[in-house]
Amino acid sequence: MGKVMERRRHPTDEALEKKKPFRKKVCKFCLDRVERVDYRDALRLAKFTSERGKILPRRVSGTCAHHQRQLSKAIKRARVIALSPFSAT
Repeated sequence: MGKVMERRRHPTDEALEKKKPFRKKVCKFCLDRVERVDYRDALRLAKFTSERGKILPRRVSGTCAHHQRQLSKAIKRARVIALSPFSAT
């Protein structure tokens, strides 16, 4: 009958197969059993801001939705009372 067509492999197919398996990020606040994110804890809040002073998103920081909302409020409060900078410059 006819020839069986073999699927052509794309160069990105091999790159996708070689990737490491995805590891789920875990909320650091849930691990430490933190009830409320405190705006006075400037060292902890600094870990969740970029070099430019922006708040890191959930997909980067790995926090859960509940603690991400508390975290953003705490960072904003800390900025207002000058515990953390509004920007890097």
